[in-house]
Amino acid sequence: MIDFYGLFSVDAAYVFTGMAAVTLISLIIAIISICKTSSMKKKYKEFMSGSDGTSIEELIKGNLEDVNQIKKLSIKNENNIKDIYEKMEYTFQKIGVVKYDAFHEMGGKLSFALCMLDKLNNGYLVNVMHSNNGCFAYVKEIVDGQSYIELGEEEQKALDEAVAGRTGDAILGKKVNEMLENSGKNK
Repeated sequence: MIDFYGLFSVDAAYVFTGMAAVTLISLIIAIISICKTSSMKKKYKEFMSGSDGTSIEELIKGNLEDVNQIKKLSIKNENNIKDIYEKMEYTFQKIGVVKYDAFHEMGGKLSFALCMLDKLNNGYLVNVMHSNNGCFAYVKEIVDGQSYIELGEEEQKALDEAVAGRTGDAILGKKVNEMLENSGKNK
């Protein structure tokens, strides 16, 4: 018997049996933990080596390099697009064409007035008149949608079409432009 400070006493066989049971349970738990850890390590190695033998780490490094290259390319593309937009402001974007018969009954509508404007309505108006004696061309400068030289009826029509930004009906084009501008201001 084992006496515990006079409080109580226990048979030694029970103490040793209890200690043996706790030790056995601890040993079983340790073995189970080692087995689970071993199988986890095995699964981790499989995962990290990939199905075709390449490691996930190598794949991630390779993909990071690709992502960095895509980022650089994206920045380069953004800069190129900005450059294109800046250059587009100075290109002819709006065109108006009016065909007419300059010298009536001389063989059809071979004469024309061509107006080419940039985004800010600056550009040129070309008037080409066809006759039996030859072809005559005149160029007039357009600034802010206005000509400082008097325009003929066909030239004015071509200018109106170009300022409206749509080939065809100049009045409808102006109305559409005004609606777009008003809707842009309301936002």
